[in-house]
Amino acid sequence: MHLLEESFQEIKRTVQTKDTFQNITILSPVETLRSIKPVDVCCVTKNLLEFYMDRVFKDHQELKPQILRKISGIANTFLYMQKTLQQCQVQRRCHCSEEATNATRTVHDNYEQLEIPSAAIKSLGELDVFLAWIDRNRQETSAA
Repeated sequence: MHLLEESFQEIKRTVQTKDTFQNITILSPVETLRSIKPVDVCCVTKNLLEFYMDRVFKDHQELKPQILRKISGIANTFLYMQKTLQQCQVQRRCHCSEEATNATRTVHDNYEQLEIPSAAIKSLGELDVFLAWIDRNRQETSAA
């Protein structure tokens, strides 16, 4: 997780500088993630990883090779995390409640309100919010 956060920190300024909608968020008012119950963490994590893989990383168009390499590394880590969570889902340990589905839908709705290039930049710039949320929930799960 630390390497993932490090990779993001290396591109954060470049990505966030391109964000022209400073007063809008995709990962929504952060309370959407904060209000996720522990039982829904697996589902929301899986859905947001899928969102980043299927939408954000595919929609983002980067011209700088060094930034592209970092984003590619983050995407590869997300792919590994997705595969791990798929195993949990096969074992039926990754149930999605209505609240979890609604939280994910809110993120998708926020994304769709912007033009695709702007939404991709915005979502990449908010990656630290998602990473912090994953890390916090991972630590809480480890402590339990």
